[in-house]
Formats: sequence, C-alpha cells, structure tokens
Amino acid sequence: MKRYLYKNIAKDLHKKMVFITGPRQVGKTFLAKNIQEEFKRPVYLNNDDIADIKIIHNRTWPLNADLIIFDEIHKMKNWKTYLKGTFDTRIPPQTFLITGSARLDTFRQTGDSLAGRYFLYKLNPLSVKELAGMMEPYEAVAALNKLGGFPEPFLSGSVDEAQRWRRQYYTDIVREDIMDFGRIHEIRLIRLLLEMLRKRVGSPLSIGSLAGDLQVAPNTVRKYVDILECLHVIFLVRPFHRNIARSLLKEPKIYFYDSGYVDGDEGARLENTVAVCLLKHVQYLQDTKGAPLSLHYLRTKDGKEIDFALAENDTITHGIEVKLSEDIPSRALYFFQEKAPSMNAVQLVHNLRHPQRTDAIEVARAGDWLAQLSA
Repeated sequence: MKRYLYKNIAKDLHKKMVFITGPRQVGKTFLAKNIQEEFKRPVYLNNDDIADIKIIHNRTWPLNADLIIFDEIHKMKNWKTYLKGTFDTRIPPQTFLITGSARLDTFRQTGDSLAGRYFLYKLNPLSVKELAGMMEPYEAVAALNKLGGFPEPFLSGSVDEAQRWRRQYYTDIVREDIMDFGRIHEIRLIRLLLEMLRKRVGSPLSIGSLAGDLQVAPNTVRKYVDILECLHVIFLVRPFHRNIARSLLKEPKIYFYDSGYVDGDEGARLENTVAVCLLKHVQYLQDTKGAPLSLHYLRTKDGKEIDFALAENDTITHGIEVKLSEDIPSRALYFFQEKAPSMNAVQLVHNLRHPQRTDAIEVARAGDWLAQLSA
C-alpha cells in the first residue's frame, strides 16, 4: 500500500529537499523506504543508529548515491546548518529526504536557514479517502472510529491489538518525547492533562477550567497544550471570526490525531474522525498546491454552533455539522447559512438511510462525503 503523498514527494525530490513530518508511527519511515524504489542508488540513514551517526557526521555515504534519506536527523546538534551545507555542496542529481516529528515540524519558528531549499509535507493518519480502495466508506468510518487511523492498530483489525498498541504508544510519548520539551516533574501534570483532554473532544477549550482542575497557572496549561500539539498528539480547531458575527467565541476546540484514544461515546469519536479527515484534506492541498485553506468551527455566545467550517482566502466555503443518526438539519446550519449565503451547508450523518438536499442544506452520508475529499 503506497501512502497518499507518495507521487507528490517522489516528484518534488527532483527539485529540492523534502521534509516529511507528522505524528509518531504514522508511517513516515515506511513512506520514505517506499520512495526509495524510485531511485537507483538510495541510502537510508537513521540518526538513532550508532553506525549511521558516524556516516552522517563524516558524510561518508557513497558518492554516487542519488537519494539520501535522513531519519530523525533533527535530534543532531546544529542539524539545520548541517543540512544547508550538505544540500548546497551536493553532487547532482543527488537529493535528500528528511523525516521526523515534533521538533522537525517546529524548526521554522526559530529562523529558517533552509529557506528556499525544501518542500514540507505533513503525513496524517489513514482517512476515509485513503481507504477508498480497501473498504466501503461506511465501513471505513466505523473502523476509524473504533481503531483510529494509525496504520499499525488499524491494519490489525483488532480492538485488543489496537488497545495494546495505544497503551505503549502514549507511554512512549510521555516517557520520551515530552522530556524534550518539559522537565521531569511536569510529566505527571501533562499526563493528567492528556486524560482530561480525552473527555473534552469537540468542546471549546477552557484554559481556566483546566488550570483549576490541575491547580496550576493558566499559562502553564497553555504551555502543556502547546507541547502536546507540537508532539502531534492533539490538534486545535480555532473559531472563524470574519464575515459571520462579532459575537463568536475565541476558544479553540481540541481533537486527537488518534480517534481511538478519544474517551467518549460513538458520536464524539465520529466527530474526531471527521476532524482528522478535514485536517488531512486541508493540509494536503496546502502542501501540494499552496492552497489558502483553513479549518475552523463556528459558535456564537448564545450557543449556535457548527462543528466545522472550511475557509478559503478568509471566506467560509463549507459549514459542516456532524451527527451519528440525526437526519433533520440543525437550526445552526440554517442560521449560519443565512449569515453566509455562499457557504455550502452540509450535515454529515453516519447512520443515514436516505441522503437529501434542500435549497440551503445537504444531508449526506458521512462516509460518502468524506470519501470525496482530496486525501
């Protein structure tokens, strides 16, 4: 199975370096090794391997290598300077593929010495669109809700195996990755925050409430949320606040890259699965086409809310409500559709017998609609 970014990356490698980032175990190394097939003399080097570290530092890979894959090189001191010098002095047609997570995705925030030398791709978990050749859309949604979209637990097809994988996965993140960002005494609090967030999927994030529960300062909670976001454990969906109403709330909503980790009912897991699919769609079009797209939600102070909104050039194009079985369009969809008449309003229903469309609202099967996204 070739991942959805395969062709795009293989093509771009002939132009610049390519960076692949994303959550732990989402398939970055698997994808990189698949792409090796496009080259005659590829070399794979992992910065976690002692033998490979020596080759990396001394640049002693074969001179005729046409693709060099650096895995986890962002753990090396001054890795950006190293890559800049390596790329600028390469022997054509030599090219470089760099994979990693966490800090690799945040390096641009500290001044980018690699400007103009790379393309960045964000690899996301499996989605309904990517599974289209393997199963029917309804079945794909049900499986993603139950197992999450990370390849290993999903492909196991077993809830028990998925739970075993998940227990080890989050233990490793807390024990290893968080240590790169926080101090030892903070790990317990971050673990508690993680458990709290599992129960708050799809709700506006109240930093003050979380701070009170944890008995820490609000800025500390913000820091911990940032850490979990940097580690690709969670992602935030922020409210859209232009051209709709001034009374929109400002708090983001929180979702997990792993729908199987959500501590909630089937409806909460369904909303999380839709969020992951929408994020993947937006990021794919951003990375491959430079599209000015963004993912949001809509909510007024008096409680009118749409679960998701897709925007292009700061204009809402789609308002999306997610329901497990309710096929009567929500009043909030009508409200916001009146505020933004050009918005495509759709209610995604997982257990829907008969799709329908009025002049203003489309009621669609969640799986069928998600299968039409770009990735």
